[in-house]
Amino acid sequence: MLPEAKTYAALASGFSWKVPERYNIGVDVCDKWADREPDREALIHVTESGSIATYSFADLQALSNRLANALVGDGLRRGDRVGILLPQAPETAFGHIAVLKAGGIAVPLFTLFGPEALQYRLGDAGVSVVITDRDGAGKLAGLRRSLPALRRILVTDGPVEGGEALSGAMAGQSDHFTPVDTSSDDPAFINYTSGTTGPPKGALHAHRVLLGHLPGVEMSHDLFPRPGDRMWTPADWAWIGGLLDVLMPALHHGVTVVARRFGKFSGEDAFQHLQDFKIRNTFLPPTALKMMRAVPNASDRWNLDLRTVASGGETLGAELLDWGRRVFGVTINEFYGQTECNMVVSSCSALMAARPGVMGRAVPGHQVSVVDDSGTPAPIGEAGHIGVRRPDPVMFLGYWNNPDATERKFAGEWMLTGDRGVQDEDGWIRFVGRNDDVITSSGYRIGPGEIEDCLIGHPAVRMAGVVGKPDAHRTEIVKAYIVLDDSASASADLAREIQEWVKTRLAAHEYPREIAFVEALPMTTTGKIIRKQLRERAARE
Repeated sequence: MLPEAKTYAALASGFSWKVPERYNIGVDVCDKWADREPDREALIHVTESGSIATYSFADLQALSNRLANALVGDGLRRGDRVGILLPQAPETAFGHIAVLKAGGIAVPLFTLFGPEALQYRLGDAGVSVVITDRDGAGKLAGLRRSLPALRRILVTDGPVEGGEALSGAMAGQSDHFTPVDTSSDDPAFINYTSGTTGPPKGALHAHRVLLGHLPGVEMSHDLFPRPGDRMWTPADWAWIGGLLDVLMPALHHGVTVVARRFGKFSGEDAFQHLQDFKIRNTFLPPTALKMMRAVPNASDRWNLDLRTVASGGETLGAELLDWGRRVFGVTINEFYGQTECNMVVSSCSALMAARPGVMGRAVPGHQVSVVDDSGTPAPIGEAGHIGVRRPDPVMFLGYWNNPDATERKFAGEWMLTGDRGVQDEDGWIRFVGRNDDVITSSGYRIGPGEIEDCLIGHPAVRMAGVVGKPDAHRTEIVKAYIVLDDSASASADLAREIQEWVKTRLAAHEYPREIAFVEALPMTTTGKIIRKQLRERAARE
């Protein structure tokens, strides 16, 4: 989408949106290339055991068509929701493509989610079909009675009790499928995002969301694509950063994506993977960068051939940028966005020198500004809300079944991100901090409300307040302040039991790494926890 340019000014002035009225992501990222260059390499899958399989665009087309026929033949209708509970894998890619070509709405689900997290998302979205593996099917087994809309579970390595084999469902289905004629504004994804209070909210995105992502992806990867590009990220494809910052944009451009799920991420393994698979472009969240930076003598031990490294989620400092130049041989490009409106700010080392501590400038096509509470642009150099002006192709349609929350997200024509920033006279935006209580930990945005609800379900917990505590490695860790029931006594064993309670019921990345037992929590006169006081306390401890 971005024009060829040698300066940011030329890039911005030469850009205009080209969003067709009729558009389908599945057709764009798969059928378009399968019809032009069927043998073009689309995907390389590396399993945990080390085996490697490659998939052409023709392969993805045939697989997604068989699955689309199976889904439609079983009654999937336009607008029906399909959950995809899988790690990075071929089934994840062609599963999304099939759902989108069939006119359904894909609901990406993180494999580390526990039963409570899955139950809420599946129930809220009214998911009728889930595509998963044996591990996921095991989590879903006990939820079926509470999910009346869920009628079918397709298992990639099945069959299992309560779930049929995906291969069996696809067997005998035709390789040909006529995609649903969707508008660019028709719904395509529901991506759940954590909030400060209450349960997570489902950000409903239209098919145009991929086109809206492209300028930011292209800018953060130095005018991507270029001949020889090959993309990989350790970020899970269940998150918007993996799905719409990496997988879908690369396939749109016909660039090979390497899929690999590490059992446990390590800096050494990441370096080896980058070398072995000749990765040219990678999105590395800040926590992954920090783990890789801890590996000694990396530049002497691995021979990398990177062209671009992009990162987002927190601002990178001068030290990390300098380390990236020494070890990767490139300047790490920062980008910024959120689930509701992603990839709207970026740096681009091909066009402008990085400014340590500053995220970047507005990606062409997006109007991004620092505004006050009413949506009026703030004076240069003055802190305010980071806002994105509507309409915008990358902006969500609204929160699923939650019009009130959608309305609160806007001030006039500006969507407020919930982050505060400062903009200088050249348009560079510096991140100042969150405007709410969302916790940023290891690249994940975690809402405290869902964790607090889980905690108070433990029989020993009367009340709980959850905040982020600054952490050099993870940006923040989840810390819980807990008031115990009169029948319980504080102990290290109880703390571990409560941690395990959250880890197994909610998600492994959301459990409180620190627990403090307290006599009382700071409360407002209306009975709300004053998390600001807890955050200040956590920062001192």
